Amino acid sequence: MRKGKLSNEKLNDLVLKTVQTSREDVLIGASIGEDCSAVAFGDTACVLSTDPITGTAEAIGKLAVNVGLNDIASSGSEAVALLLTLLCPEETTDEAISGIIRDAQITANTHNVAIIGGHTERTSAVNRIVISVTAIGKNTPTGIVKTGGAHAGDFIYMTKWAGLEGTGILAVEKKEELQTVMKSTELEQARQMLVYTSVLKEGAIGKQCGATAMHDVTEGGVLGAAYEICEASGLGCELQKMHIPIHPVTEMICNHFLIDPLKLIASGAMMMTIAPENAPALEQAFIADSIEYAKIGVMTEATEKMLVYGDFEVEEIKEPIAPPEGDALYDVLD
Repeated sequence: MRKGKLSNEKLNDLVLKTVQTSREDVLIGASIGEDCSAVAFGDTACVLSTDPITGTAEAIGKLAVNVGLNDIASSGSEAVALLLTLLCPEETTDEAISGIIRDAQITANTHNVAIIGGHTERTSAVNRIVISVTAIGKNTPTGIVKTGGAHAGDFIYMTKWAGLEGTGILAVEKKEELQTVMKSTELEQARQMLVYTSVLKEGAIGKQCGATAMHDVTEGGVLGAAYEICEASGLGCELQKMHIPIHPVTEMICNHFLIDPLKLIASGAMMMTIAPENAPALEQAFIADSIEYAKIGVMTEATEKMLVYGDFEVEEIKEPIAPPEGDALYDVLD
């Protein structure tokens, strides 16, 4: 069986058909594509998300915090606290555990977020360090930005680069092999992509400018994120392939391993939709905060999800975007 999170079809069949939301105070329950759940407590909504970090041990404390907080940011909410569960192989040293927690705390401090609990153990159940992070945020019940909030005609924007996180992970996990095809400076540049795995700024900007949907680009990459926004919103999309930003070092690594950068995990990249009249303000905000961005497509009334080759002024070739099936990262790490 393929590694990685379940396909949308399997997730629906094996999990979501059984998990049911029956309480009125649950504002957002389990569903395909939604980054967060939310529960109402009077005039306040508690926003929650949980994620594991399994692909790498490099900077795993920092990565866990950023990935958890990214989901909260994608809902337009304020991040408040984190719970961390750390499962370590039996041979993991005290120093390694201490270093992971120290990096997590430093990153949490940077975002004014508290680590308020969790669990830490050595166990034979894992052969590499695994962190599961639960992030907690707050919002008003009506202020949450959902993955499924897009409207037909909305522009689709993306920040930073496709395959961002996967590039950094592969630069670490496959360093020896990549040293034969990349310069040391290029390989270090690829490893440094893990520095850019936070989307808290983008989330705040998107909410301020009126984004209708936001989704951080995780497993399944850019195409997976676009598919999930469409599914959650009951719409389709047209993505312009030539406008999707791909960093040169990502192209080098993906070409070497024969994988698609658009299907490579990209925590640190944010996808959002916004009405055309609000797009200029969004772009100006990105520019003012020195955030790389690109307008990559449009939401459509028709439910077909299409990747478009060519530019708007020339003949276009379109192909359907398939449902996400795992991540290209695991094709290399298997």
